[in-house]
Amino acid sequence: MSDPKLAGRTSSDAAVRVLIPASWEVPAVFRDRLGSQAGRQRAMISDGHLLLILHSPPEPDEHDRQGRLFWRLPDGTWKVSCPDSPIKSLHGHLKDYRQRIEKIEDREAAAKSSDEYFNVISDLLPLHRAARNMHAAIQTARQEIKDAKDIINFRDEAYEIERMSELLNADAKNELDFLIVCRAEEQAQVSYNMGVSSHRLNVLVAFFFPIATLSSIFGTNLIHGFENENSPWLFLLMLLTGLLFGLVLTIAITRKDRQRK
Repeated sequence: MSDPKLAGRTSSDAAVRVLIPASWEVPAVFRDRLGSQAGRQRAMISDGHLLLILHSPPEPDEHDRQGRLFWRLPDGTWKVSCPDSPIKSLHGHLKDYRQRIEKIEDREAAAKSSDEYFNVISDLLPLHRAARNMHAAIQTARQEIKDAKDIINFRDEAYEIERMSELLNADAKNELDFLIVCRAEEQAQVSYNMGVSSHRLNVLVAFFFPIATLSSIFGTNLIHGFENENSPWLFLLMLLTGLLFGLVLTIAITRKDRQRK
């Protein structure tokens, strides 16, 4: 009868072996400190060996991070394990980040609406966090391993990537804020124009209200001699004349509003 504890340990060891290839003769402390998942991005150093646990560039709406392992031997040679991609070097890993940021930068440059800017920011935020944590992990390796020019170059490149994502995020937020302000100004101008038009209409109503009230009370059916004259052409002429004056009044009001803009 099998021991449940032993079975659980065997399953955990198998998961670790998936992360660290069995052919890698890394220090035992690396395998002991690495769980069944990659976890956060970090650097492990022991006896001159360096193990970088990094993440692949996160996809939009991706919650689980894919781990990539980069092992540097004491003689300066590197070995790479990237199950999610054909990347063969740490430089290729950094290039993958750079290309992903450049694609989002192209989307930001072509964005016109608030929805497009919001999507750019939403896709960029996890990438920016991953780039920042990646730079911190490589910086830790740089501090622990002295006089390693390759790590210095990788650290500088990681900083440039983090800076790119940070500036792009700031630009996208600024463009979104500017777009919101412009839309708010347009809405304020429309509201102002509607207020002016409403005020003018109220003035016209107030001007004609007394005579309209008196006409309603006493009536205005005066005898003028045209009751049966050229019917109904006289009525149609009066109707067209009223519509013409209404059109002239409308053009005069809207013209003043356009001049104010």
